[in-house]
Amino acid sequence: MHDLIPFIPGSISNVLDSIAYFLPEIYLTVLFILVLVTDLLFGRNSEKLCRIIACAGILLVLHKDYQQIQLLFMSGRVNGMFLFDEMLLLNRIAINFKFIIDALAFTLLLYFEWDNRLKAHRKGLSDLYSIVIGSVLGLHLMAMAVNLLSIYLAIEMVSIASYLMVAYRSENAFSTEAGLKYVLFGAASSAIMLYGISLLYGLSGSLNLFTGNLLPGLVQANPLAVSFALVLVLIGIGFKLSFVPVHFWVPDVYEGASTPVTAWLSTLPKIAAFALLINFLRPFIFYTKWNAFDFRLILSIAGIITMIAGNFAAVLQRNVKRMLAYSSIGHTGFALMAVVTYTSAGISALTYYLAVYGLANIGALALATYFANALDADDLESYKGLGHKYPAASICFIIVLISLTGLPVSAGFTGKVLVFSAVYGVYQHDHNIWLLVLMITGALVTVVSLFYYIKIPLNLFLKRTEIIKNTLVKSQNIVILCVIISFLVVLLGIWPDLLFKII
Repeated sequence: MHDLIPFIPGSISNVLDSIAYFLPEIYLTVLFILVLVTDLLFGRNSEKLCRIIACAGILLVLHKDYQQIQLLFMSGRVNGMFLFDEMLLLNRIAINFKFIIDALAFTLLLYFEWDNRLKAHRKGLSDLYSIVIGSVLGLHLMAMAVNLLSIYLAIEMVSIASYLMVAYRSENAFSTEAGLKYVLFGAASSAIMLYGISLLYGLSGSLNLFTGNLLPGLVQANPLAVSFALVLVLIGIGFKLSFVPVHFWVPDVYEGASTPVTAWLSTLPKIAAFALLINFLRPFIFYTKWNAFDFRLILSIAGIITMIAGNFAAVLQRNVKRMLAYSSIGHTGFALMAVVTYTSAGISALTYYLAVYGLANIGALALATYFANALDADDLESYKGLGHKYPAASICFIIVLISLTGLPVSAGFTGKVLVFSAVYGVYQHDHNIWLLVLMITGALVTVVSLFYYIKIPLNLFLKRTEIIKNTLVKSQNIVILCVIISFLVVLLGIWPDLLFKII
């Protein structure tokens, strides 16, 4: 105990210095408490108030994200700084990812109330808003975590919130089953990751990725043991990214969860997990003595298999949400292409790609909600002839699907071009065969994705069915949201610099 006393003043000073750079997360903590207390005080009647507070709070956090960039420049810490005794790293990459997460979270907070099936939940949505804010806080921590302990805690924080969101419609057996599957797979991957972290600590005596004895200790340890431990940690991160072979939970969970929750799971945790993967890989990549484990080889193989498995499985699906679930797996594999470049151009391309993917995927699932609200339509066959009955929503659906496919002149096309360019630039330099295979696979699966994405406009406009009567009330708010998303998808495809000026 006496040995620790001399370090206490320095630790307190470090914490106090870190607080000024941790304001968005402090605001999220206060926002979480505020939404939770509002729900407790006003009960079911607090639903609209909780939604307003949550949306206003996220907008304030977005503003604080922007201010963090200025704060880093003003303090002369352009390359970033460590917070809380090197538990977190705040740099431009982390801020960019947090900005994207918060912008998409705001969109989803608006969208939650427009899903009739979710809104019909007897307890209302007040609890869900507090869970969402808690999840956003965890996503922020994931984007900044650089200590194995903070990495694990951030992932668990997001996972617990995700479990609650998936099983939120507890009166629905399908949703409850999806929540149970998610918890079981999540608990297994969490245990595997924790075992990997304990092995890394046992081999090196350190948990800090950037300083301490972690990397020097691992270099001196048995390469087979080190590789085994790193694979276990990657499994835990891969669970959030949903790349093969830790993707089995995705189709059932995405289909069983409420559609807005599916939109959440397929975008925000995935984006934060990519930021976490970048932080995890960076010290290994730039440590000159590191040769125990080839991350590029392993992630390239995972990316190739993930692209193939996700896209080919999506071709076979008839349920729209299940099809989009498999396509989400395919997009993870494509995004891994940018990660394995290990370059600033690759990270920039990844950031743009994930932002426009998240926007388009939310738009696609929001339109799935629209048709479910209007006609209880969940399968492709139930979309027959709806393009003529609901032209605005159907045209928006086509635009976001064009972006997800990666066709000109959409933002998705620009994102894929940026990723291919980054990978090709590295391939020209070192002629790594795996980068070439990644590019070939990425080009082929883009063609394959046409075969399942085109099924939706094919049924909407080219197939006829009997006159359909409305069974539920449709939400025009969703159409307005998707018109805005469609406009942004086209705008960012033509002028991608508009997004780069923000991030």
